[in-house]
Amino acid sequence: MIKLLSVHFASRTLLLVVSEAILTFGALVAASYIRFQRDTPIILLYERNGWTILLTVLVCIVSMHYFDLYNSGILRNRADAITRLVQSIGTVSLVLASLFYLFPEIQIDRTLLLLGITSIGVVLAAWRILFGVIQQHSALSDRVLFVGDGPLLPALAQECVERPEFGLRPAGYVNTSSCATESATQIPYLGLTGELSVLVENENIQRIVLTMADRRGKLPVMELLALKSKGVCVDDGAELYEAMTGRIALNALHPSWLLFSPGFHLSPALRIYKRLASICGSIVGLVITLPFMILAALAIRLDSPGPVIFKQRRIGYSGRVFTCLKFRTMWDHADSDGCPTPATENDERITRVGRILRRFRIDELPQLINILRGDMHFVGPRPFPPTLEAEYAGQIPFYEQRWNVTPGATGWAQIHKGYCASTEDNADKLAYDLFYIRHLSPGLDLVILFETVKILLLGRGAR
Repeated sequence: MIKLLSVHFASRTLLLVVSEAILTFGALVAASYIRFQRDTPIILLYERNGWTILLTVLVCIVSMHYFDLYNSGILRNRADAITRLVQSIGTVSLVLASLFYLFPEIQIDRTLLLLGITSIGVVLAAWRILFGVIQQHSALSDRVLFVGDGPLLPALAQECVERPEFGLRPAGYVNTSSCATESATQIPYLGLTGELSVLVENENIQRIVLTMADRRGKLPVMELLALKSKGVCVDDGAELYEAMTGRIALNALHPSWLLFSPGFHLSPALRIYKRLASICGSIVGLVITLPFMILAALAIRLDSPGPVIFKQRRIGYSGRVFTCLKFRTMWDHADSDGCPTPATENDERITRVGRILRRFRIDELPQLINILRGDMHFVGPRPFPPTLEAEYAGQIPFYEQRWNVTPGATGWAQIHKGYCASTEDNADKLAYDLFYIRHLSPGLDLVILFETVKILLLGRGAR
């Protein structure tokens, strides 16, 4: 795994991205030689075609990412991947046509563009099939032995199986006793921790992952050190789970880990960065979106009676209450009992205009005022009304940790979980929020904003 912008990426996925960028560039250059033959170097170097080719490569990679072609589930489904690849190539053609219309000076020969797009589609489809075959080869994956049958064991083993891009194959687990727990019944039991060295050699183990619920006096430290010196990788289960999933393992979380873990500390420099980014971004955002906000306000006024702006009390930094602003998308007095209820699929309380506004998140635009006032940042945990916050805090351990940072209009949890209505969903969302709080940085904010644009463009997760 490689850590970039506070996020761990599978090495194989990054290799796929880089290789496809190179193949895309190569396909376009080859198409140039087919079209212009000996004049190709001059045309690429002196007629700006080289820069247009680089732009095309960038558009292709971003388009494939937005079509989830680097998503683990899509990587395993060859038919779905090819279908999405065709859709991505079509989108690239439309984007390039729009750019060439807006900026005629970057246009390239139409025949070259047609040859290039066709070549890219053929080359990438062939490479995807070959990459899938290579990725499944067992010799290119590490056999993993888990030590302990704690709650992390089944979760980690499942992640290893479902995400082959990380190159980890569960071999089984060892424990301090021969009694298998119910949670570990689907994972082969290989023996006792005292037989660790023999098992590593017999089972051809390349990686050991510690998944003990309680390590005090049970962890074979000296034996693990000896195996590590021989080239066997030794990983902490909680750290590996966090790196693979982008969330904290709540079922294995202890207060002492929160206390001594790196992160969970907002430095003065980070506070200044967050506030300055909020002020500058909200001012620019208000200027750009003002025409859309005026149109949205008129549509709401014409569609249904009631105020244009919906105001709701939310819990912010340090548990303080603030008034969150949104465009009204439900019938006025939809929650007449005073207890806000999360929206559901096909919710009858939502107006006709409201459905459109919610689909493209236009109803969230007034929150730019909240961001300018300092109630919220662009990125952070999503704030909820006091009644819901109190309910979740009473049922979900460590939930109050979300209040240690200023809430945001978007966040790490929102781009991974989307809309959540149940306590179980919000517990899972907390795992992502804690990851964000621990790794909070400008780089992570950039990743979240980039993914948020993807969600907005595709209209995902709205209700």
